[in-house]
Amino acid sequence: MRDCPLTAELPPPRASACPGLLRIVPALDGGICRVKLPGGVLRSAQARAIGEAARRYASGTLELTNRSNLQIRGVLPGQESALIGALLAAGVGPRVAAADDVRNLLLSPAAGLDPQARMDVRPLAGQLLDLLQDTPALHALSAKFALQLDGGEALAMREHPHDLWLAAEDERHLLLGLAGCPNDAPLARIEAAQAVELVRQLLLLFLELATPEQSRMRQLLAQLPASELLQRLQARLDFPLQPPTADWQTPAGVERAPAGIYPQARAGLCMVVAGAQLGRLHAEQLLALAELSERHAGGELRLTPWQGLLLGNVQQAEAATLCNALGELGLLHEAGDPLLGLVACTGSAACARGLADSKHHALHLAELLRANGARPQAHLSACPRSCASARVQPYTLLASTPDHYQLYQRTPEVTGFGRLLVPSMTIDEAGAWFARHLPAGLPDA
Repeated sequence: MRDCPLTAELPPPRASACPGLLRIVPALDGGICRVKLPGGVLRSAQARAIGEAARRYASGTLELTNRSNLQIRGVLPGQESALIGALLAAGVGPRVAAADDVRNLLLSPAAGLDPQARMDVRPLAGQLLDLLQDTPALHALSAKFALQLDGGEALAMREHPHDLWLAAEDERHLLLGLAGCPNDAPLARIEAAQAVELVRQLLLLFLELATPEQSRMRQLLAQLPASELLQRLQARLDFPLQPPTADWQTPAGVERAPAGIYPQARAGLCMVVAGAQLGRLHAEQLLALAELSERHAGGELRLTPWQGLLLGNVQQAEAATLCNALGELGLLHEAGDPLLGLVACTGSAACARGLADSKHHALHLAELLRANGARPQAHLSACPRSCASARVQPYTLLASTPDHYQLYQRTPEVTGFGRLLVPSMTIDEAGAWFARHLPAGLPDA
């Protein structure tokens, strides 16, 4: 691809199947470029630049990911360098090119705003992102290796399988947990001021101990007891790892994708949350959202792990007007909308592995659910890889042919998607099944 001044001196990105800003991977509908946003935050000027770049150098289709990032789909042949240059000029790329893959840190979209938060974790998040970018040894982490920083917010996704997580116990202390530990129980307690050094040493230790096949923390812990890993970590630290609080419980998270108006810690202000239909936006919608954010939210958009957006610092008197404007743009701002309960991968329309057009089928299923009143949380997956959902949904429809799906229900007794309920069904039959088993007003799991 042709070089432009901003990309000519960039090192070639490492090989990976995961898209990045500097590594555009092919798909049936064109290239995919993934933009990782610090804390999921997007300023209005950046949103405009991304929208314009998506229109000019790609199909104009954007996807919001389940880790609060953004993807540009349909990158045109020969336009890769121009797109990358436009994104770098907008300030949405990595400060250190080799670190693009490892900037995987998830926060609540309501960090610093949520009245239920125990700690404003945004300053620490900035320090951790600096650590990941400024420590060359950490650039060897897998592009899928991920961290979560949990401030105790009510608006939080806590079911993602993050390799390392830190959760606020109070305003001064954090609990450490690792993916792969039983029941995701915390392993240690530290002072918040010790968090950066803890993460540094833990990640370096992981890279020393893990084999090439052990790219994720759970894979290492399948061979090495967590207690031994903790002992080795303690030997590298000049502060003690305290035992976790015995009666600490994970704060309740959000069970369904949020939408609507939510209280904010500061009096007179609120947060407005909306979902993108099946996680997709068009460039024109993003441009309009940039304008709405300037009018109502101080020029800031926050992407959510439910493939939606949060606008904070909204005057309460303006919240209803903003909700209406989001609805006119095609976003989902009413909590009862059936599309908020559905997740669908890109499907056979854009992925060579997909057996079925899962996006199209999800839209049809939503219409059936709108008519019959059922509100399941369901994932339509066109192949077993389950790309669109980092967590197992209460129900999974797994494509078996272009027109048929297997229906699974998540259950603690069965791994993977759970218990097979129906071996083969069409989307019309799925809509009727949910209507029979989840009539309006009953829980979906």
